[in-house]
Amino acid sequence: MQVGETFPVGSRVRVAESVIVYHHPEHRNGAFDLKGQEGEVLQVIRELHGKPVSANLPYLVKFDKRFRAHFHQNELESV
Repeated sequence: MQVGETFPVGSRVRVAESVIVYHHPEHRNGAFDLKGQEGEVLQVIRELHGKPVSANLPYLVKFDKRFRAHFHQNELESV
């Protein structure tokens, strides 16, 4: 865990803000709001090929076997 990192890899999180996606497997090509959905942080993107990056949506969250999405820190809360 890096200093200031709120959600380390493996932590359980809930989507706290309204986040609309169009790539959810059960709602293909339609708007789906992820607010209230719970998942696990798979990756926190801080570097690419050994160089530091400032990703806009650094938290990769896995919700089930087939669905993952990227989030900003303020869109998530700990479970």
